[in-house]
Amino acid sequence: MTRTVLIVEDNPGIAQLVRMHVEDLGCKTVVCDRGDTGLSRFREGGIDLVVLDLMLPGLDGLAVCREIRAQPGYIPVLMLTAKSSELDRVLGLEMGADDYLTKPFSVAELSARVKALFRRVDAMTSRPAPDTPDQAILCEGLAIDPVRRRVHFHDVEIDLTAREFDLLWHFARHPGRVFSRMQLLDTVWGYNHDGYEHTVNTHINRLRGKIEQDPAHPRFIQTVWGVGYRFRD
Repeated sequence: MTRTVLIVEDNPGIAQLVRMHVEDLGCKTVVCDRGDTGLSRFREGGIDLVVLDLMLPGLDGLAVCREIRAQPGYIPVLMLTAKSSELDRVLGLEMGADDYLTKPFSVAELSARVKALFRRVDAMTSRPAPDTPDQAILCEGLAIDPVRRRVHFHDVEIDLTAREFDLLWHFARHPGRVFSRMQLLDTVWGYNHDGYEHTVNTHINRLRGKIEQDPAHPRFIQTVWGVGYRFRD
């Protein structure tokens, strides 16, 4: 199956670089140089992944990402930003981006991130065999169904992104076990790079905001200061 990647980037040189190396992975590409035209093309359908610049004419990348996440279904978003501040990166993740790269970035890292996102999509859409040991997990009103990839809290369905679900499921399968940020990056994200630990922090904060009655005093995903996080035992 040939995947189609939408590249929304107003710098022609960077757009061409991304297009060339994404096509080297066997993908088709569609390139737009404005946020509004990129969003219109996304809404036409047939897109499997979006590589999205943060600073765009017409509609900025944060607004485009927010609108993509408001659409039904799940399409991964890899955000590109020329800004190096943590705030810009966190804002992108808060708007629903799955990952980000800060310009300038290496071609090898771009390819690795794209392939990692496709692996997550494949894992999300695959269905376990009938004899799988992965059964639903219930914990104090929180129900996690790994087959349908659905989460309910006291019978109310909670809308999680694919990465948020993967993170929660990983925790819930190992109650009481403490994971460092680097371990979570390696296991849940599929890569292990120094400097990206705040990505874990951001996703955990978003996840707590959805499943915890009081995110400031979480019951399910607990912080082990100086070490990492664990799911309640």
